[in-house]
Amino acid sequence: MKGWRGLAAGAAALAVAVSGCGTSTNSGSGTETKEITVWLMDGSAPTTLTDALNKEFESANGIKVKYEVQKWTGIQEKLTTALASSTPPDVIELGNTQTASFADQGTLMDVTADASQFNSGEWLGGLKDSLTLNGKQYGVPFYAANRTVIYRTDLFQAAGIAQPPTSRAEWIDAINKLKAANASNPDFQALYLPGQSWYFLLSLLWDEGGDVAAQDGGKWTGKLDTPQAKAGFEAYKALYDASAAKKAPADIDEAKPQQMEVFGTGNVGMMIGLPWELAGAVKAKPDLKDKTAAFPIPSKKAGAAAPVFLGGSNLAIPAASKNADAAKKYLALLSSKKYQDMLAEGGAVPGTSKDTAKLATSPIGKAMADSSPNGKVTPVTPKWAAVEAGQNPLKDALTAYLSGAKSLDQATKDASEAVTKAMG
Repeated sequence: MKGWRGLAAGAAALAVAVSGCGTSTNSGSGTETKEITVWLMDGSAPTTLTDALNKEFESANGIKVKYEVQKWTGIQEKLTTALASSTPPDVIELGNTQTASFADQGTLMDVTADASQFNSGEWLGGLKDSLTLNGKQYGVPFYAANRTVIYRTDLFQAAGIAQPPTSRAEWIDAINKLKAANASNPDFQALYLPGQSWYFLLSLLWDEGGDVAAQDGGKWTGKLDTPQAKAGFEAYKALYDASAAKKAPADIDEAKPQQMEVFGTGNVGMMIGLPWELAGAVKAKPDLKDKTAAFPIPSKKAGAAAPVFLGGSNLAIPAASKNADAAKKYLALLSSKKYQDMLAEGGAVPGTSKDTAKLATSPIGKAMADSSPNGKVTPVTPKWAAVEAGQNPLKDALTAYLSGAKSLDQATKDASEAVTKAMG
């Protein structure tokens, strides 16, 4: 995922990309580094954090930070161009599903031997997986976010739901209570769940012990037709059918229309979303601010949270950086508790600290904090992009199964074969 605060698209020119080069002297030549160039993405880190970080780094090391904020639009091409040059930036941010592709191209520095100075003992397993390729680590986790169930506290109270659900069975029970309490409203949806919400499907697949694909002998094969994966699809259908599915077509995802807009109508009891989606709904309908909270996606196992997809960003040092030692010092400082706490205060799951106390000060932050230790990522391989960005087999399988166009067995068999083909 290319950072949950932005999307990558478009193109960038060579002259623009190369302009990010820092004045440097090769540490291997015995001359001194005077400046490093750092590229972070728009909206990733609060200005209060980056201002303090850059000031402290410059003071402690006598090295100037040329800090440049990049737009997500066109970043894939801009990074490709910059990383192929002889003078790339020294620290870059990239989406955690982009990392494997750039690592496979040989354009990122292997920092496996340096991981301990980046607080590697505090990395969440899913975040570590996202930057590990063939047993080597090509970056440092920056931040992440995961989906939670955002709900209307006033509607829960009116329906007699005293506590948020802590199991999938309790969740369906809450859906039925909300529907009964709002039966007079023909536009009401207890849970807004469009048919192609495949990131949520991942939670159900993983919760049932299934997965999208597995690697065997160096080759990836689809695993969507296993009994465990099929159970995940069945769990999705149970929630879809229970939640007034006729209001959310089987052939759309959470972005068309934006589900925060649907939630903001006031006719929705719950949605499965990210913090920025709640913020968007509240901005459009301010009176929701004091009427919303969140809980972790419930597991089928009572009292447990289901695994969640950890979307976010990693930080890496380009292989051609002339200032690698200074770049490592920069990442080490950013990995310290001081700056990880500031990331958490800004509403993100910190990349190099399991201490989420600063995040858990809001309802949605607490829900993210509670579920993030159980987070996972999509298959870490350059070939995954062909699955996610192309004719997504998970979306196709959901639509076919939920609409009745295909049986569960046929839909998952076709999807699994499509995954194998795309990753073959």
